[in-house]
Amino acid sequence: MIRFIVRRLGLMLLMLSGLVVITFLVSNVAPSDPAALAAGPDATPDMIATIRHEYGLDRPLPVQFLRYVAGLARGDLGHSIVTGHAVATDLATFLPATLELVLLGMLIAVALGMPLGMWAAVRRDRAVDHVARIFAVSGMALPEFWIGLLLLLVFSGWLGWLPIGGQLSIADAPPAPITGMVLVDALLHGRLALFWAALRHAILPAVVISLPALASVVRVNRAEMIEVLHADYITAARAHGVSRARIVGILALKNAMLPTLAMIGLRFGWMLGSTVLVETVFDWPGIGLYAVNSAVSSDFKPVMGTTLIIGVLFMVANLLVDLAYGLLDPRVREAGE
Repeated sequence: MIRFIVRRLGLMLLMLSGLVVITFLVSNVAPSDPAALAAGPDATPDMIATIRHEYGLDRPLPVQFLRYVAGLARGDLGHSIVTGHAVATDLATFLPATLELVLLGMLIAVALGMPLGMWAAVRRDRAVDHVARIFAVSGMALPEFWIGLLLLLVFSGWLGWLPIGGQLSIADAPPAPITGMVLVDALLHGRLALFWAALRHAILPAVVISLPALASVVRVNRAEMIEVLHADYITAARAHGVSRARIVGILALKNAMLPTLAMIGLRFGWMLGSTVLVETVFDWPGIGLYAVNSAVSSDFKPVMGTTLIIGVLFMVANLLVDLAYGLLDPRVREAGE
């Protein structure tokens, strides 16, 4: 098991190194001039040159890369030209809101996707199965920003049931930060009214961000359950009089969970990436909205930092899935060794 973990950690470090190189190169081939942006529209060429020298933008590209890697080793992601803050500080401020949205979306995807996939497999080729398959295709195909705008139009504009955007209304004071997640902090402080207010703001963006993951969980879980329900040991269990509920809910689900678990880990990473669109549509104060605002202003350090954070979280999620896979299935662990 130790060799399995070391091998996965080595692959993670290799991918992280590639991500650092690609992120740096992409940010440095952009046509915009960060120094001119920081100096302002009325800056003289001498002022721009001074700022370019101060940020090290006048140095050769290999030197800038080595300086960038050395900063990453110290936890320094650079400074935002627009906000004037350290990127690491900005990300620490905005990341909890993104994690709150992603975790809530994943909770919705798993809580609804697993039972729906099981039900569709048990009722194969019946009405519920056809509905589940249509939903699985639609959830993967429809653009998230379009669904988000449509839900805002219906539930916020026409019906007025839910807020338009944001994490809290202007009238609601956020709780004292413990985790940085408003829903969790409101519960920890015992402010139930604030919790429900925050939940109303989070419902629409969480539903939108959960749809692709929900569709994937339904599709994979349905396919695996159908395959497992036709296995010989399931037939033997039926012959021995094991109840239908135990066969479906325990014996079949346990073996169908492995591919579904891999899909959950993969979709968690995709959720982090899709926050860029969802947070922009719903004005959610997370790292996705922070990256979009920075990109519009040609402020590339925050974009690079956001990309790295999302990439690292993606890798960590898949590493945890690999480890869970190895614990649940010894064949996978032995193959990795």
